[in-house]
Amino acid sequence: MVYETAFYDILGVQPTCTPEELKKAYRKLALKFHPDKNPNEEEKFKQISMAYEVLSDPEKKAIYDEGGEAAIKQGAGGGRGGFHSPMDIFHMFFNGGFAGRKSERKSPNLIHTLSVTLEELYTGTKRKMVLQKNVICETCEGIGGKRGASQKCTLCRGTGVITKVQKIAPGLVQQCEERCRNCRGLGETIDDKDRCKECNGRKTVRVRKVIEVEVLKGMVDEQRIVLEGEGDQEPDHRPGDVVLVLEEKPHPVFKRNELDLLVHVQLQMAEALCGFRKVIKTLDGRDIFIQTYPGEVVKNFSTRCVMGEGMPMLNAPLEKGRLIIQFIVTFPETLPPEVVPGICKCLPYPPPDPIPEDHEEVAMVELPEQEYVVTNDDDEDSQDSGRMPGGRGGERVHMQQCTSS
Repeated sequence: MVYETAFYDILGVQPTCTPEELKKAYRKLALKFHPDKNPNEEEKFKQISMAYEVLSDPEKKAIYDEGGEAAIKQGAGGGRGGFHSPMDIFHMFFNGGFAGRKSERKSPNLIHTLSVTLEELYTGTKRKMVLQKNVICETCEGIGGKRGASQKCTLCRGTGVITKVQKIAPGLVQQCEERCRNCRGLGETIDDKDRCKECNGRKTVRVRKVIEVEVLKGMVDEQRIVLEGEGDQEPDHRPGDVVLVLEEKPHPVFKRNELDLLVHVQLQMAEALCGFRKVIKTLDGRDIFIQTYPGEVVKNFSTRCVMGEGMPMLNAPLEKGRLIIQFIVTFPETLPPEVVPGICKCLPYPPPDPIPEDHEEVAMVELPEQEYVVTNDDDEDSQDSGRMPGGRGGERVHMQQCTSS
């Protein structure tokens, strides 16, 4: 007699079942309720794994039979935290069971590119992705067909690969390996009549799974997010990982440099000389207000910064870099002749060069800008950059002069 039968009921076996019957029951249920096939049955999968871990261990089974689940948690289990992860149970079982040595072989990783905007890297986001992957066939339990029907491939001798030697020059040969076509790299063959109808002897089937990926604040371009164990499954292999490589999309306004954000602000000559008021919309949608005062001259390509308005630091999002503002001053095409004397009085004006008596007077002709331009890459980038959105209101932010580091 046993104290309670809940774990036996979960696996659908009797308390008097044999170890083989227990393994068979777990194998069937674990494949059926694995999260890759039934994402909504994760709790059921945990119960199945916990029940099998207890009943497959003679010591834990004896404690459970005598005092039930409560005795297991207080004794052998040491609380739920004392049990193995359900995925670890699954991987250990399909790699030879608890008594066997866990396979060191691992399925190849699946590498995907995940395009993200600068706004998403600034605020963090969660994205859902549809993943196509191989999982162990539930029908044949990863065997590929009837039990005992598989035979070692005679062509590759069970290795799954064939070694070829190719002569590339007199006295020089090259050795290479390729997947065995006879067994498709499985190392064994099964007669057509004995193959599993579901996987056609491949031992795995293709499934579609939706996974949720979290992009943390402050992540950078080409950073990798590793989802362990979410890759392809193969018998006698540890599942591979899904590796997502972040790809930052170009932003029309901001350019990132580690923790700093660079933005170009267009100014008219009057604004550069007489003061301006501008509103910059941040990556998280806030409006920050910057200004200079009359008499405060802003030079072309000069830079200033706002502390704490750059990119957040990864794993410490409250710490932020700088917002670097570079000003592009637009000069007027012409000026009314009558205002020139007044401007000369207000602005520093050098004395004219002395003109020799034997001078020659020439005329200047305007040269089209696209014909000959003296500039550099940074100037071109600044000219092509987007203008800052204007607006009214918003937060008032103090700007301070930055020294180059």
